[in-house]
Amino acid sequence: MDNNLGETARRFLKLSGRLRRLGPGSSQPGEAIISPSHLALIEYAASNPGCGIQEMAEAVKLSTPTVSISVRQLEQSGLMARKPHPEDGRAVQLFLTPKGEEIHQHSRSFHRQKFEQLLNGLTSEEREILVSLLEKALNAAENKSKEN
Repeated sequence: MDNNLGETARRFLKLSGRLRRLGPGSSQPGEAIISPSHLALIEYAASNPGCGIQEMAEAVKLSTPTVSISVRQLEQSGLMARKPHPEDGRAVQLFLTPKGEEIHQHSRSFHRQKFEQLLNGLTSEEREILVSLLEKALNAAENKSKEN
């Protein structure tokens, strides 16, 4: 890794910490007890209703046992429900409950407000450049990780 890349990565890491602290309040009201990994599972279930545990585990890059335990915890909290798969009696499908959907919507609103606050200090052109560069960097990183 060349010096410029290392220094830029250090600065980016520092900025990401500041970004986590930025927002409409220090935490997400009503979500303080929900871990980031649980929020990731809620987000995935919201975007992929009826998904299975294995599919979810692969998508969020966690082990199947970890996701299974987390889903059980989300069920106990009343945020997610398992339903039998209509064609495969051994499999289950995962769905958000109304309470889980409410948490999901609140989380999306919280993050949207956070990013709007961040982007508000930029011109329209600067916002487009920033988002385009982030997309380019993410695409390159994702493609490199697929190669490995």
